[in-house]
Amino acid sequence: MDQGGAAAPEMEVESLPLETRCPPFPLRQYNGFWIPEITLRRGVPAFHSRFTPRPSDIILASFPKSGTTWLKALAFATLNRAAHPPTSEDHPLCRTNPHDIVRFVEIDFAFSQSADLEALPSPRLLATHLPYSLLPERVRETCRVACVSREPKDALVSWWKFIKKAAPAFGGDAAAFTFQEAFDLSCDGRCPYGPQWRYAVEYWEASVRRPDKVLFLRYEEMLREPRGELKRLAEFMGCEFSVEEEERGVADAVVELCSLDRLKNMEVNRNGRGKGKLPVNNANFFRKGVAGDWSNHMSPEMAQRLDKIVEDALQGSGFSFISSA
Repeated sequence: MDQGGAAAPEMEVESLPLETRCPPFPLRQYNGFWIPEITLRRGVPAFHSRFTPRPSDIILASFPKSGTTWLKALAFATLNRAAHPPTSEDHPLCRTNPHDIVRFVEIDFAFSQSADLEALPSPRLLATHLPYSLLPERVRETCRVACVSREPKDALVSWWKFIKKAAPAFGGDAAAFTFQEAFDLSCDGRCPYGPQWRYAVEYWEASVRRPDKVLFLRYEEMLREPRGELKRLAEFMGCEFSVEEEERGVADAVVELCSLDRLKNMEVNRNGRGKGKLPVNNANFFRKGVAGDWSNHMSPEMAQRLDKIVEDALQGSGFSFISSA
């Protein structure tokens, strides 16, 4: 395995700390992060040993429920706008969920040992939930990685809401999983790919060190200035909008196509179901898409507790989340 980003060998997974209170999958702690056991056992080792990166690859990274679906849609629509104009009524995003278009590398490998990622044409647009330190070193050296981050309280609420609906699709049961339980576990960093604050710092620090290789996006800034952040993403991916495209409003058309309201109301996302490795009802990937919804679910005391944990953990790092208060 790669130095500095090594995956846990399969024979060692059973000896790693175990967390069984987060549905739908057991978590194992490795390299300071709580990773779904199935991903750590099968997906991560295969990512490291079987995935061959290309210089043209673009990897979209995100902590769960931090803007993943939106980033996938924006990146795909931008990268492929010549072949699929964003104003086309037959655009792939009008008939396919973003998660079926932009696939998670480690999830593909976790659920299938015959992932056909090599068959995808270049430039490949792929996704990961893995922390930066768990990416294969050759991926970090070869590919461009764009990471989106979100304020922890909002990400927590969105994750809990998603799990309550989606757990049965993975053979789990979250009916009795209360928000208080989710909150307490998250405060201890015991959630998929948590702790979130360490996850964000790794990608942020990488973006500071290597801005040509890592782009760090903030969900709240994307909400405030979607066109400006989209242009940053396009430039990073090597497909910036031309002056002529700007005059024709192509960037605005991409923002409109990928807006929550537009995607949420497409038939495929209202009544469709994920294909392949994510057999989740597509509607579960779309909720409010706003900043500050945490205030409708947690008390001021809970918010203060989590804020203090995050503040203490980030002390001296130079990084901070954008407040959504």
